[in-house]
Amino acid sequence: MSFEIIWSEFAETQLDEIYEYYKKEVNERVAKKIIKGVINEPKRLRNLSFTGQEEELLQDRKIKYRYIIYTNYKIIYSVDTENEFIKIADVFDTRQYPLKIKRTK
Repeated sequence: MSFEIIWSEFAETQLDEIYEYYKKEVNERVAKKIIKGVINEPKRLRNLSFTGQEEELLQDRKIKYRYIIYTNYKIIYSVDTENEFIKIADVFDTRQYPLKIKRTK
């Protein structure tokens, strides 16, 4: 079964922030390369949806979240088997304070 991948508005905002940071601090080429990698990494989940580990810091949530890693970023997602999609909920920089992952917006 191949799942569709969708991005939450929050995750898209995180991508924008990551892009702007690297564009300002390094250069546009590096910013584009990082964003392209983050966007492409979840594609491997289409046929292996439950590959990622469960996100322990979000276990108290109603939705079960999992994650995969791309360089310094945790790509946090949930799987909706009934509707056959994977929703990318957040892109979290692992160099931040870990409990910040519990933020809602």
